[in-house]
Amino acid sequence: MPSWRYAPDAGLSRAMAWPGARPPWGICKMSEPVTARIGSGIAALPAAEWDALTDGANPFVSHAFLAAMEESASVDRLGEGGHTGWQAAPILINDDAGQLAGALPAYIKTHSQGEYVFDHAWADAWERAGGNYYPKLQIAVPFTPATGPRILTRHADLALPLLRAAETLCRQADLSSAHATFIEPEQVPVFEEAGWLIRYDIQFHWENRDYASFDDFLAALSSAKRKNLRKERAAAQEGVEIRALSGDDIRPRHWDAFWHFYQDTGSRKWGSPYLTRRAFTLLGETMADKILLVLAFIDGQAVAGALNFIGADCLYGRYWGALIDKPFLHFELCYYQAIDAAIARGLSRVEAGAQGGHKLARGYEPVRTVSAHFIPHEGFRAAVADFLRREREGVAADQLVLDERTPFRREG
Repeated sequence: MPSWRYAPDAGLSRAMAWPGARPPWGICKMSEPVTARIGSGIAALPAAEWDALTDGANPFVSHAFLAAMEESASVDRLGEGGHTGWQAAPILINDDAGQLAGALPAYIKTHSQGEYVFDHAWADAWERAGGNYYPKLQIAVPFTPATGPRILTRHADLALPLLRAAETLCRQADLSSAHATFIEPEQVPVFEEAGWLIRYDIQFHWENRDYASFDDFLAALSSAKRKNLRKERAAAQEGVEIRALSGDDIRPRHWDAFWHFYQDTGSRKWGSPYLTRRAFTLLGETMADKILLVLAFIDGQAVAGALNFIGADCLYGRYWGALIDKPFLHFELCYYQAIDAAIARGLSRVEAGAQGGHKLARGYEPVRTVSAHFIPHEGFRAAVADFLRREREGVAADQLVLDERTPFRREG
């Protein structure tokens, strides 16, 4: 199989053209005594070796989830063309025994869809200046605005070489930039050490303060908010049977129903849903024990549903959809049922996805999220850095305001 090589005193073959060409696997020798390679996908890698790079707490960086994205054609493998705009290009380091020792879940992107950290203004500015913003490198979990590890390694001293490999790929393959999104807080210092630009945003998460029940949670709210949530739950549940399914209880007919819900929501929000139907089948086959599917039935017919993933200490809300318009059903299935499940499972929090100021009134609090950005062009980097300095001030001010608007009781 052809390869390309990089050393501090040598250049890189420009045989890789983006997009459309068939790029080979890469070998990138860093100044540190390690070698990084660019894989053509994650599905073909040994699942046990990939999963050994993580602590298993976050379901989205598991081999099962990322492989399902490729095998379902929701994303493309590197060099195979395709239509998704996501080409899997994991950056990998092996140990002396040939086993995976470190990895970045990375993708060559030809657009900015499915990322939830919006850089369209950057792309527009770069294009107007005569540059090509796409393709770019995305270090992320496709279509998943959930905080998690972005540097996967069994050896902490490999974290910085992995980022240097990503930088080298950008420079030598004519990628405009690299972006790591929804980074878990513990890994942010590595990106800062590498000199990447740091960007902040806000999501709404629910925190479990040792509640024994949903009523315990309600007791922490102000009287008016507590009364309002009870009314919403009662209205949503009237005439509806709600079932929370996980593991073997999730059957193909349930996925068929949820597929219709997902299609409806996706078509209204984005014009074209990201995941294929096969993605849900594969996720059900390979990680059903990490899935909580909440469905609403009327007269035995599924009419709405919400899909959640179960982490070691967090419930992640992902997709929702409905075939009927019933007041507060969205809040019940996506937020209140998630709180119920987190309390019952002893989980510390619920991450309910991107955006949604309406979550604030339902007990979900503003939490800072972090992304990191590498831009090799000095002028463009300086412009983005200036933008981020000003944006951070606005995000900090927004969080202060949102903190004051949470529905919890305040002493005095």
